[in-house]
Amino acid sequence: MAKHDTQNVELAGRNLLATSLQLAGVEVARPERDHGIDLIAYLDDGTFQAVPLQVKVASNQHFGVWPKYAKFPQLVLVFVWHINTQPRFFAVTHDQSVALAEKMGWTKTRSWRGEISGPPGYSTNAPSVALRKLLEPYEVKNPADWKRLFSGVK
Repeated sequence: MAKHDTQNVELAGRNLLATSLQLAGVEVARPERDHGIDLIAYLDDGTFQAVPLQVKVASNQHFGVWPKYAKFPQLVLVFVWHINTQPRFFAVTHDQSVALAEKMGWTKTRSWRGEISGPPGYSTNAPSVALRKLLEPYEVKNPADWKRLFSGVK
């Protein structure tokens, strides 16, 4: 994989996520167009349950939260870290990500309010020890953990 090719990093992470979901018995659909939803994870075992996913992939570490995703009920942001070495997955709902941003003080920043270039939000490529601690409950450590995506689906 080309070291600095962000498209390759994104594609590899999305494919790795799809594989992990499928190993857990979760089906995956890819929307034809990207309007904020990268993948749809779904179960079709007698009933149909679906969860939209926004995937953020990094060669190292990355976490962020953006108000623009509030428009998608049940959206889960999946962060894939260390795609080139030993990948780690973190899955948080938009509401959970905002709660984490509040705990980190990010919602009081100029970036969150959209006062600097780019869309409103906050992200970091160097998560602090405090943030990594807050993210621990959201780490998906084995494929079977993906089923928790559907705990709030009606």
